[in-house]
Amino acid sequence: MNVRPFRRVLVANRGEIAVRVLTACRTAGLSTVAVASEADVGSRHARLADELVVLGPAPARESYLDAGKVLDAARATGADAVHPGFGFLSENAAFARAVLDAGLVWVGPPPAAIEAMGLKVPSRERMRAAGVPVVPGTHDLTAEGIASIGFPLVVKASAGGGGKGMRVVRSEGELASAVASCRAEAEAAFGDPTLYAERYLERPRHVEIQVLGDVHGRVVALGERECSLQRRHQKVVEESPSPVVTPGLRARMSDAAVAAATAVGYVNAGTVEFLLDTDGSFFFLEMNTRLQVE
Repeated sequence: MNVRPFRRVLVANRGEIAVRVLTACRTAGLSTVAVASEADVGSRHARLADELVVLGPAPARESYLDAGKVLDAARATGADAVHPGFGFLSENAAFARAVLDAGLVWVGPPPAAIEAMGLKVPSRERMRAAGVPVVPGTHDLTAEGIASIGFPLVVKASAGGGGKGMRVVRSEGELASAVASCRAEAEAAFGDPTLYAERYLERPRHVEIQVLGDVHGRVVALGERECSLQRRHQKVVEESPSPVVTPGLRARMSDAAVAAATAVGYVNAGTVEFLLDTDGSFFFLEMNTRLQVE
């Protein structure tokens, strides 16, 4: 990972998250470059930077998601670092690797860590090997394969998020149709039809642990956020600290989050998400390998 000092940062994002990163850079005495679509030229983030590069038309795929254009902008403006912010290319391992290959500093986690946590099936196995608790599950979606889980269970897309490619199944008769619909939705949304199943927890809480890792292999947990108030599997309100997390539980969840991040050689800010069951047990859900929007 390229960790040399840098002086000029291109922020590959827009909106409030770009404003926050640009403001932090200015406070640190770093010069900044903003990128914008033609529709965002007059936006706050575009006006805040020392230099602006217009990437292209309003559709994100023609501007913010065009990795080649973003790298060209960095080269043209003399930026020596790229900060991806939140969304767009922030969890794109290929883009992170391209930034590093161009000789620039990538202000984010290593590409290998992004890849390791990018798909739920392999990340579950990696977490299990690291001693991080995971919800009992299987990749075998036949009736025989799910016998060890029992009902109710939830079918999920390996590349999924936000509730897409996910169905709760309460009986064997519902399994085939749930698998078919999840597979089609996962293929359409993520380009990857891989599915898995895990035990369905009826009333879990969603608790996230913020972690921060450095290039020397040290990882620390910085506390939790309670994210249980959701609509259609999207978080609506977040609260910190969680009203139900005791000091002992916080310590155990923090240890698990640190173990998860350490297992993939994590560097930078990240979030490890857990499901907290009613009996106090908790299970790894996923890791956000990026600066969290919160």
